[in-house]
Order: sequence, then C-alpha cells, then structure tokens
Amino acid sequence: MNRRIQTALISVHDKTGLTDFAKRLVDFGIHIISTGGTARMLREASIPVRDVSQVTQSPEILDGRVKTLHPAIHGGLLANRSNPTHMEALKSLGIEPIDMVVVNLYPFELVAALPAARCDELIENIDIGGVTLIRAAAKNFMDVAVVVAPRQYAEVVRDLKKNEGSLSLDRRLRLAQQAFETATAYDAAIQQQMGDWRVSDDGQSVNRSIPSFPYERVLSMKKVRELRYGENPHQLAAVYLEAGRSRDCLAAAEPLQGKELSYNNLLDLDSAWRLAMEFDVPTAVLMKHNNPCGVASAEDVTGAYKLALACDPVSAFGSVMAFNRPVNRTLAEEVSKIFVEAIVAPQYETEVFEIFMKKKNLRLLERSSEKSGDAVGQIDWRQIDGGFLAQTHNATLLDESKIQVVSQRDPSEAEWAALRFAWRVVKHVKSNAIVFAKDQHTLGIGAGQMSRVDSVKLAVMKAAAGQLSLAESVVASDAFFPFRDGVDAAAEAGARAIIQPGGSVRDAEVIAAANERNLAMVFTGVRHFRH
Repeated sequence: MNRRIQTALISVHDKTGLTDFAKRLVDFGIHIISTGGTARMLREASIPVRDVSQVTQSPEILDGRVKTLHPAIHGGLLANRSNPTHMEALKSLGIEPIDMVVVNLYPFELVAALPAARCDELIENIDIGGVTLIRAAAKNFMDVAVVVAPRQYAEVVRDLKKNEGSLSLDRRLRLAQQAFETATAYDAAIQQQMGDWRVSDDGQSVNRSIPSFPYERVLSMKKVRELRYGENPHQLAAVYLEAGRSRDCLAAAEPLQGKELSYNNLLDLDSAWRLAMEFDVPTAVLMKHNNPCGVASAEDVTGAYKLALACDPVSAFGSVMAFNRPVNRTLAEEVSKIFVEAIVAPQYETEVFEIFMKKKNLRLLERSSEKSGDAVGQIDWRQIDGGFLAQTHNATLLDESKIQVVSQRDPSEAEWAALRFAWRVVKHVKSNAIVFAKDQHTLGIGAGQMSRVDSVKLAVMKAAAGQLSLAESVVASDAFFPFRDGVDAAAEAGARAIIQPGGSVRDAEVIAAANERNLAMVFTGVRHFRH
C-alpha cells in the first residue's frame, strides 16, 4: 500500500517553511502543481512548478474564487488506484493522478477576531477550494496524502525518506484524520461566528449580537497546550482556544515564568481575573478553589492587596491572585512574603522579575486589561451526562434604575458605596453566597453552603478568624433570603445594610426583620447564582 508519490498539489495561505519543504519533495522526484501566490513563491526559490491552470486548461476566475474546482484536479485526487474502471476513466480523459495535497486555509478565524472586520473581508476569507481539496484527499487516503499545516512538514519528510519517496498507509491515515479535524473545525468556526452576525443595510458592517442557540451547534477549538494535570494528578488535561478569539486571552496566555500550569490554576486564574475586571479602580483578588478569599479596591494596587489579604490570610496560602493594575516592585515584595500559586495582571514592571525569580514555581501570566472576556455575547458551556448546557455569560452589572430601597431606613452614603462593591464581588462567589464588606474591601465571605444562613455564619466565622470587626459592615447576598434567620445573623454580627435580589415569598418577613434591626435593605431585582 506504499505507493511512490509522483505528483503533489500545493496551495497554501500560510507559507511558513514552504520552500524548504517543497525542495525536499523535489529531491524525492515529486512533481509540483501549484496556484497563484504559492506558485510565484516557489518559482522565486527556483523550484520547478506547473500552474494549476496548465493542468485544468482553464484560467483562475472570479478573483481567485475558482482555481482548483475542476474535474482535472478532483478526478486526479478521488480516483481509486485499485479500481481499474477509475484508472481507465482518468486515462481516457487525460487526467493525471495527484498523490499528495499540501493545503492550508484562508485565515477566517484571525479576520473574525478583529473588532472592525468588514463583511466583505469575512466572506472572502471563507475558503472553498482549499476545504474541498482537503476533504477529497482525506477521503482517498488509501492512495493520497494530505498535509494541512506547516507543523506536519518534518514528519512527512522523515516518512518519505524512510519509505524511499512513499508514505506509509498509517501515516496517510493519521494525516487524513488531522485533515478532517481541520476541515470540521474550520466550518464550525464559520458557523459559530456567522450565527452571531447582523449585517448592515449596505452589506459592509458586521455587528455581533447576543448569540442564538441554533438547532445544531459545533464548537471549534484548537489545542494550545497540554496541562500539568487535571483537577487531580491522575487526570490528564489540556487547554483549547475557541475559534474567533484573539490570542490575547487567558486560554492562550504564555506563562512568563514558573512551572507548567494545571487545570485548577487556570480555573482559579480565570475566576480571579473576571472579578478583578469588574472594577475600574486598582483592585486585588485572591482566589482559592474558585472562590474569592479576599477582594479589595484602594488608591493603589499594593494597598488593595494588603486589604484583600487581611480578609482571610489563612486561605490566601496557595491561592492565585489577579490585579487589574501592573505589578510593581512594592507589590511584588509584599506578595513574595506568602506562598502563591499563580498571578495574572496586565503588566509586570521589569524589576519585579528579580524578586519573583526566587519563587521558581510561581506562574506569572499577562492579560490585556480590556474587558473583552466578559462580552455580553459570550457563551458559557458545561458538560453533563450525554451533552452540554449552554447559557449566555453573566455580564450583568448593577442596574441603578432597578434598585429599590425596601426598608424604612435608606443606606448612608458610605453604606451605598460598600453595597455596590459587595454586589460586584458576590456575583463571583459560589452559591449560596454571602459577602460582608466595609468601604471597598471584603471582611468575610461565605460560599457554597446548602443553606443561606450557613453561608452567613461561615462568613462571620471567617471574619472572626482574621480578627476583623463586622461592626458597621454591609452584606451582599447572591439570591433572596428565604427566611429571616440570615438577616438576623448578619445583624447580630454587626451588619448595617444588606443588598439582595428580593423575590422570596417571605420578603415581607425579611424586610420586617431588617426594620426591627434598623438595617437598610436594597433589592436589585437580579440574581447572581454561580454553581
């Protein structure tokens, strides 16, 4: 089954390593057919090549939209070499068999990731001929090899050398598998992006709307790297980049230092970064097991870090941290006093690396401070047995027009500021979620309890462990209080104001409890469950 390769068709957009690869093909006695810019590049490198138009006896037309879509090409690719009828048909029509296709596709995903991409640019970057060549060659892998990426060139050359100008059937099969992966991911990326388009009347501008949930949805992703391990050391893990996303995102971020990332590191870094980006002022977030253990805003990022650490210094050991401002020397010196798994920030000043290098395992990641990761149109996916759940991302902030003061007492100005801060934080805490805060920093966080009053008690316990007073504090609750017991417990701990969605059948009872305790209570009308 190892037939010698005699003719290769090359048509690539990404020309990385192409001339070296083509020269090696020629060394094996392989004749090259090519198109447009690829043929031009090969000729400039003194590599003998025939234009596709010479093979098809037809010029490229429609500004290059039609080049290889011709029986002389696809007949040469799809003919079953073991079928005498197929081979007789090629002979009678004067069609030459093609034994290898080297194709990569127009960069639709890169263009789609540009914020100002025009409709015509997107359309012209939908590859037709390339995908058709890939599918034809991959279907006929018993006779034809298909190469879809520069990263495959070296392995193909090694196999050609080993088999004296042939590729093994096993190699052709694996190349075909990768080819179908590429074609499927490419089509999925187009469907994924086009499903969210809204085109202007002039047909040029493309707006990204809140995505629909089509009857059939295929996700397109590319592996960025394999991870150190999954949630536990015995689990394998990898991180993938979603189609249409620029590489300026956490999934594609390359660590500036430190050991290999784990699955848990990235989950915590993502949660910490999303929370930090809720704030425009300097903010520090300490995240542990996908829950914040300290959050603070201040005039400078070092001051914010100290306040965030004070919330729960015990849990901060082994945490990940996110800062929405560059990490400077002063902050680096403070952070270096405890064990930290990883940090994500928009920038690191040069002098901090000499400090962090002493912590060789500490991972440092850099992330743009733009808030694109929390775009309204983002879809959150979660796997369940036999399928996936999909929902739009919770990018909702506090809608001041929906706020209702339901208690007899209005919050003071200082309480309003603390309530707004706590409401931003509680959105990022696992349900049932309770956050005690004062000024612009957390004092106690209760997360993931089965009853809301237990979350209140846990937050109070955390504050006590850190010797933090809850007097004159405020409380944020991600969902309504089903009973008054949570309000009573918060008031006994020292809280003076509460922000919550409202909507319980016992709202009247809960409001009465607030009034009895002289608490200010605010309803937002929005719930922030995070499971």
